[in-house]
Amino acid sequence: MQDVAARVGVTKQTVSNVVTGRVPVRPDTAARVRAAIEELGYTPNLVARSLATGTTMTVGLFVPTVASSFYSEVIEEVENILDQHGYYLLLCTTRQDGERARRQLAGLSSRSVDALLIAGDQDLLDHLPLLADARFPVVLCAWETEAPDLFPVVTIDYERAGYLAGRHLRELGHERVAVLASLPAHAGRVRGFRRAFAADGLTVPDSAVFAAPEPSPEGGFAAGSAALAADPGLTAVFATHDVLALGALEAARVAGLSVPDDLSVVGHDDIAEVRLSRPALTTVSFPKREMAQQAIELLLRAVTEDRRPTNALQLLRPALVVRDSTGPAR
Repeated sequence: MQDVAARVGVTKQTVSNVVTGRVPVRPDTAARVRAAIEELGYTPNLVARSLATGTTMTVGLFVPTVASSFYSEVIEEVENILDQHGYYLLLCTTRQDGERARRQLAGLSSRSVDALLIAGDQDLLDHLPLLADARFPVVLCAWETEAPDLFPVVTIDYERAGYLAGRHLRELGHERVAVLASLPAHAGRVRGFRRAFAADGLTVPDSAVFAAPEPSPEGGFAAGSAALAADPGLTAVFATHDVLALGALEAARVAGLSVPDDLSVVGHDDIAEVRLSRPALTTVSFPKREMAQQAIELLLRAVTEDRRPTNALQLLRPALVVRDSTGPAR
């Protein structure tokens, strides 16, 4: 920093102000400082800056997995926004392991991060009290179970997503349907789906809800095959994950059924893969990137203003995307 200051003929504080952006510097001076930084290859010492300012310019992000396209998009958007603001990302995955989640949360509460975003509620609900006294702000997003009072939540109206899928199938005349679900995590989606049928006086019984053994195409294939074996007269299937729906498409093919002529299939998430499936999958889409953007900006405002974010619940609306996998009931 001293070398940069000497090259430009300014103080070290001026160089610091240009680097951090916290104090305005005359545009011509700032331009000369940046040119000197480029010429000299100056890189701030992040450890020293952390000790001097009490901040790390790092935000932690918890997700269940990086294998899911849904969470990959969330991670990508969070990292993009953080980069625009000069922050770094510390990524943690729970891998659907409750003990791993507890251990990571406990460790993170004593680490040097400026804020924490938790995306997804799998295996984490019981461990949130570990963060009750955290010195950094915490925001939850993609939260499907009952929203806790401890922290603000930016999430999707998952029950409405299930309702949209059910209403679409009802408008196509379907009555004999099955649900392939990751349970109990997706109970809200199932509840919304049932509500759409109840509006027409129809019931989706427990016997028509099949728990997928894992959130994957293989899990969808197993649940879809079980549903078709239990009721060969099914005309439609709703899968609470797109990856389950992909497995259901294969289960229909193996059973000798044509989609959508014999069986309609609706998914949930609108991941990139389903646009290339054959047939292209009808699904419920979420503003995933908008959700991540709102959540991370809420966190960064709290960091900048040195306060806890407003403890509120923000629900984003899903939308039905009709493609080729659904048609009128036979």
